[in-house]
Amino acid sequence: MTRSEENYLKTIFHLGGGNATSISTNAIAEQMETKPSSVTDMAKKLSEKGLVNYKKYQGVSLTDEGKKTALSIIRKHRLWEVFLVEKLDFTWDEVHEVAEQLEHIKSEKLIDKLDELLNYPKYDPHGDPIPSKDGKFMERDKQLLSELPLNSEGVCVGVKDSSAPFLKFLDKNKIALGNTIEVLEKEDFDQSLRIRMEDRELRISHQIASNLYVKKNQ
Repeated sequence: MTRSEENYLKTIFHLGGGNATSISTNAIAEQMETKPSSVTDMAKKLSEKGLVNYKKYQGVSLTDEGKKTALSIIRKHRLWEVFLVEKLDFTWDEVHEVAEQLEHIKSEKLIDKLDELLNYPKYDPHGDPIPSKDGKFMERDKQLLSELPLNSEGVCVGVKDSSAPFLKFLDKNKIALGNTIEVLEKEDFDQSLRIRMEDRELRISHQIASNLYVKKNQ
């Protein structure tokens, strides 16, 4: 498989939320910053390989084999992210682009050894689950911080936006995975939040709160 084919499969998987949902060629084109006609050409090619289901005007969905391949690529990407952070001291805002290149390495033995070296991690540095070799993964029970009720608290377990600017903002404000966050106040006007983390308080926008995942404390 070419790198481009692998990227298409991964994009279709993410847009479908991991389900066998049909995704429009326009949605894929927008995500991959290409033309719908290019997506159609690729969908036909992947369909011939038995990796996607494609019918004109009905969108694109992954076959079982396509999903298996997409999960394998995602597994490699997220394992490399863990390696870069834990072993090479990359920051979490630096790893995505490097992992995008490393995920296309074909050697299964290398990836199995990488998994073993890292002691079989279940989540990547951004809190996303890492699929096992057989494509299974553990989804966390989580919700967006913006949805957390007033005067309740949760532990930060992931980010919805893994872009470098957002992660740098979190670092600047010392917001990290594992932090316990309590919602103290929610503004009716713009839905911004006043939160407490340990012994300090912080005001964050609705946009920030809508990109942080927390697991609510019981």
